[in-house]
Amino acid sequence: MSLSILLRCFDIEQTRNFYESVLGFSTASTADSTITVSKYDARLIFTDRDLWSTNPIFSGTIYLAVADVDRYFSVIKDKTSVAWPLQDMPYGSREFAVTDCNGYLIAFQQASGG
Repeated sequence: MSLSILLRCFDIEQTRNFYESVLGFSTASTADSTITVSKYDARLIFTDRDLWSTNPIFSGTIYLAVADVDRYFSVIKDKTSVAWPLQDMPYGSREFAVTDCNGYLIAFQQASGG
């Protein structure tokens, strides 16, 4: 089963640029006022249309699994706002998180031993 999340963004081009230039995601225009960003078999869909009558908001953290979290952290850590630094978590993963250009918290994690 795959999962796609549709999120509101402030600006499509700013979001495209952030995910391509900062996080190294692939991006594609997928519908009117919509882009899909993808990396590591994960896919997020962004729209700048006000489908929900609210500003961008999400009360959680989006976790993406990566094969080499240390390497990925070293590539992006100086390009964006790090929400929490690379660390080993008590629940068995090594992870860090960033805040994207819309205020969403995106965590990248690698299972211990993997």
